[in-house]
Amino acid sequence: MAENITSRAEDYSKWYTDIVLNAKLADYSPVKGCMIIRPNGYAIWEKMQAALDKMFKDTGHENAYFPIMIPESFMKKEAEHVEGFSPECAIVTIGGGKELEERLYLRPTSETIIWSTYAKWIMSYRDLPILINQWANIIRWEMRTRLFLRTTEFLWQEGHTAHSNAPEAEEEVSRMLNVYAEFAEKFIALPVIKGKKTESEKFAGAIYTVCIEAMMQDRKALQSGTSHYLGQNFAKAFDVTFLNQSGERELAYATSWGVSTRLIGALIMAHSDDNGLVLPPKLATVKAVIVPIWKSDEERNIVLEYCKKIEGYLKEKDINYKLDDRDQYKPGYKFSDWEMQGIPVRIEVGPKDIQKNAVVLFRRDTMKKEFGIPLEKTGEEVLKLLDDIQNNLFNKALEFRKEFTFFVNDYEEFKKKIEDPGGFLVSHWCESPECEEKVKEETKASIRCIPFDEELRGSDGKCIVCGKPAPGRVVFAKAY
Repeated sequence: MAENITSRAEDYSKWYTDIVLNAKLADYSPVKGCMIIRPNGYAIWEKMQAALDKMFKDTGHENAYFPIMIPESFMKKEAEHVEGFSPECAIVTIGGGKELEERLYLRPTSETIIWSTYAKWIMSYRDLPILINQWANIIRWEMRTRLFLRTTEFLWQEGHTAHSNAPEAEEEVSRMLNVYAEFAEKFIALPVIKGKKTESEKFAGAIYTVCIEAMMQDRKALQSGTSHYLGQNFAKAFDVTFLNQSGERELAYATSWGVSTRLIGALIMAHSDDNGLVLPPKLATVKAVIVPIWKSDEERNIVLEYCKKIEGYLKEKDINYKLDDRDQYKPGYKFSDWEMQGIPVRIEVGPKDIQKNAVVLFRRDTMKKEFGIPLEKTGEEVLKLLDDIQNNLFNKALEFRKEFTFFVNDYEEFKKKIEDPGGFLVSHWCESPECEEKVKEETKASIRCIPFDEELRGSDGKCIVCGKPAPGRVVFAKAY
């Protein structure tokens, strides 16, 4: 275990914060509730952005940017929307030294300002669909903050689309949820459950919300992406109409969807250990680090010359790497430093390895070494290792979720299991808000989603709380 890291068993919350700070992912800001994203953390976000941006563009979306300040009158046009966000809003009242005639909301989300603009852009069915994504920062005045997971300001992307009919809009909602699920599983190595939110958990102003939910190592759930069907609510609020093919005026249909830097928190909590961060190779900017080992100046020159050959083999396979030739630190310190930062593969080489024309490979996920790797095979062996690490992280997280997913039919058993060991409790629910609220009050667990997976959803049964008929199971969990 790393010296500066509290163990997960001792204090999971402290462990998480220790990793964020010691892996140099983020730091606290002078502004309460905000964070500074350090280069190591921002590099992960850039990798996430690049992958998601390609997936968005491959599905026909374009990027745009809208202002961070939104007129108060816009926010108040959709009643459910403003009511849902009002407690979290930050408002500008003074500009240029004078009190503003109309207060300006700092963007908690952008539906209002975007749909006020769509009213100017959409005239005919020929103008639809509009498929726009925005990479932006968001301001939500959070009372209890935690680095990456919940901060007053955070980075995200938000998609906002307009359609000529409901089926097309709902297809978009499903498409983007699938994009998020694919990204989570292929890049973050994070298995997710897709499902629908309950009425109480849906996005403010939506007809319905669908989501992906993931299990963290403390067996709590983390909502990792949402996609919303907004129907014609925002079109009504901002009078966004178009002439259909019959020449009749009709309201447009809307969707919105988003993920944020919270995904970095998900990555940390799903894969890291008591030695520090563990990075899935697909989201690691530096995929391998070369650590040369020497005891004298003569050995130093020989080892560093040998490292040039290793670099050549890595370049051949287009593997991004670093050579750690710092003189001021011993190999043991360097090993711990790179383990803390989660670099997937470490390549060790000293005089004895040179005599064998070989290298030593260390994999961060299992903390195991492979000795005697032939020098000329360094590139291809590192590539194989990176693929194996990516797959192993996903499979390990999936097995963990399976181990702590329980099908529970008795409420007393439910209350015991949600406390110890915790996890995902899959139980019948009668769809009444009263039963949903009772579970929240008595156990602090919420309905994370109504799963689409038929094995989880199952058949009709009796509500875990009241015993009345229930149309299938839902996923309960304590959550971030």
